[in-house]
Amino acid sequence: MGSAKTEVKVFTKQFWKEFFKSPEKPFSRDFFMSYAWLIGGCFVFALGAVLFAEPYGFAPGGTYGLSMVFHHLWGWETEVAAFCMDVPLLLLGIYFLGGMFGIKTLICTFAIPAFMWLIHETYGYAALLEPEVVERTELQEQLLSAIFGGIVYGIGIGMIFKARATSGGSDIISMILNKYTHISLGTLVIIVDCTITISTVIAFGDWRLPMYSWIIVFIEGKVIDLIVEGASVNKTLMIVSNRMEEVKDVILNEIHRGATIVPAIGAYKGVPHNMIYTILSRKEMMVLRHRIREIDPEAFINVIDSREILGRGFKPLED
Repeated sequence: MGSAKTEVKVFTKQFWKEFFKSPEKPFSRDFFMSYAWLIGGCFVFALGAVLFAEPYGFAPGGTYGLSMVFHHLWGWETEVAAFCMDVPLLLLGIYFLGGMFGIKTLICTFAIPAFMWLIHETYGYAALLEPEVVERTELQEQLLSAIFGGIVYGIGIGMIFKARATSGGSDIISMILNKYTHISLGTLVIIVDCTITISTVIAFGDWRLPMYSWIIVFIEGKVIDLIVEGASVNKTLMIVSNRMEEVKDVILNEIHRGATIVPAIGAYKGVPHNMIYTILSRKEMMVLRHRIREIDPEAFINVIDSREILGRGFKPLED
């Protein structure tokens, strides 16, 4: 009996240690920047929900999408309904998955509905693009709202992800199902969110609503990538040339980038040669292409888009 109590005590201590653990050093610049991203992301997410999605009956996935359906059906306050779903889901997530969500997810659980309540109290329930809740025949306003809603949602969630956090909600359901069904997390997120999105057809009998919601989800995903990964796309180049020393000299001394010489063998003739592997920005790649055309017009260049490069000369690995 004493052993069981000791185990529970150790588990509880370890759980709370994990729950409050932060990747940033407490009260450092990174610590304050991280929580600024988090709080700012929660506010922007709330803006997107109140001003663009909620007034039109959109349900772009998650507990907030489902709460918007409840709001239009029964008049429930969106933020209250979402909070009442998020808290039990967070507790379920902690029970089944441990303290992986941490204090930041707890902050999101409270901050988003608090900001939504504040915006509702200040601004009301009207859409930003119209002075009041519009009829569903106003297609132009709905489409614009879906587009801008996706942008604002994406900025908000991207900022939350930038803070190394998650907003919890329906994602927790996907994580729990992933643990016990071994279906990929991405597939489960799509299934859960699409189920919520399609619920608008059942609730309102309007097949156009889920289509607008899917527009929001698509744009949101693109904006999240932009916020988290940045706008720059680096280029990975693999170069084969008969004048390798001159090409290498351009990369090292003119463009001031590093490169790796990779031994290779041509498959057709079996002739050994070297290949240059290097990563450049888009501008640097264009300069190198121009110089290689001057040095060796018969050179072979393979250019690949690289979304994220970590390490010296690019994004620091700790980021």
